[in-house]
Amino acid sequence: MNPYVPILVLGGLAALFAVGTVVTAAVTGPRRYNRAKLEAYECGIEPTPPARGGGRFPIKYYLTAMLFIVFDIEIVFLYPWAVSFDALGLFGLVEMLLFILTVFVAYAYVWRRGGLDWD
Repeated sequence: MNPYVPILVLGGLAALFAVGTVVTAAVTGPRRYNRAKLEAYECGIEPTPPARGGGRFPIKYYLTAMLFIVFDIEIVFLYPWAVSFDALGLFGLVEMLLFILTVFVAYAYVWRRGGLDWD
């Protein structure tokens, strides 16, 4: 039996579940909309109208998102290394230490430049 059949079956079941729940909610859900339901939800805070010309969005949000992506990618690379740690030997250990050192240098740079301060 082909080893990829269970993966395809599981993917098909996941897609069927996702589509099925969206369709079921659309069919069985209430259709009574009012002004409060159509407004954007701002965590309990009354939404303010946008500034003229679109307004400026603080760059700190983008920097934080980029930092999250960098460190998230580091974790993605650490998982396979941890699984095959014994098979890689000393070479794998040295390579991972260099990788972590490189990411730490980037972290220290951002920290010294004040990229993590929320003043």
